[in-house]
Amino acid sequence: MFAYLSQVAQRSWRMFLTVAKIMVPVLFIVHLADQLGLVTWIAQLLSPVMALLHLPPEAGIVWVTTILTNIYGGIATLGALSDSLSLNAAQLSALGAMMLIAHNLPMEQAIAQRAGASAFITGALRIGVAMIYGAFVTWTLSAMNVLADPVNLSWLSTEIPKEDLGFFDAWGVWLIGTLRTLGMTALIITMLVVILDLLERVGFTRLLAKALTPLLRLSGLDQRVAPVTTVGVLLGLSYGGALIIEEAQKSNFDAKTRLLALSWLSLSHSLIEDTLLIAALGADVWIILAGRVAITLIVMAVMAWILKRMQFGSRTVTPLH
Repeated sequence: MFAYLSQVAQRSWRMFLTVAKIMVPVLFIVHLADQLGLVTWIAQLLSPVMALLHLPPEAGIVWVTTILTNIYGGIATLGALSDSLSLNAAQLSALGAMMLIAHNLPMEQAIAQRAGASAFITGALRIGVAMIYGAFVTWTLSAMNVLADPVNLSWLSTEIPKEDLGFFDAWGVWLIGTLRTLGMTALIITMLVVILDLLERVGFTRLLAKALTPLLRLSGLDQRVAPVTTVGVLLGLSYGGALIIEEAQKSNFDAKTRLLALSWLSLSHSLIEDTLLIAALGADVWIILAGRVAITLIVMAVMAWILKRMQFGSRTVTPLH
């Protein structure tokens, strides 16, 4: 038992250090921008786009940060803006789904490019699908008056109650709030490590992998690449992309096969870990998991249908060095 707890603690600590290196700079930049009035200015720029999605302007800042960094960076921004950001459950679920579909584009689409698919095409696909799905969720649930209750995000806040603090005093308050946010993040990561380990031990992860393979084939994906794509869908685009690079060199996949596989991975990957992370914020699991997989299936089926009617040449992936 002690050995298991020690293993969990060590793994959680390594993961926490990794995300803390991302979160702390993001929290610092967002707070500085807020102090200088830049947050309000950026929110005003994003307001028209967010209005189309039935989301507040500040949600755009959270999403843009997520796109440029990763989900943890987006959560850090969400915490930094939680005092001024008001969301109901439907809006939080839509924003969470958008974060899950489109995040960490600079790194992940570079991997997609290296694996043999255009970074521009797969990146634009992620942003476009995220916006369409986010709008669909907010418009539909708003019309149905479903998940309309406000979500309390105060536990994420990096701020503590204060009255008319000066510029420098506010930084002391920010430091205390940041430590609190990092503490909550460490707790969430530890819980994720335990849950993921439990799911692996009871065989749920293997069962999910078996269930996903037919879905991948149904969407028009070549059955030869379905197994390695499944790994990426469950664990992440970095893992899946690396496997596709390796497998493509062995099996000489054509450009169409690689584009479809990497588009699948771009839209839906790390289904367990990332989904649990966003669900912990209060997002609806059906929207951020079932709905995300459903929209991916639809998009992939349409892409496969279009590509069948196009002259799609093949090219070889450059070997890794």
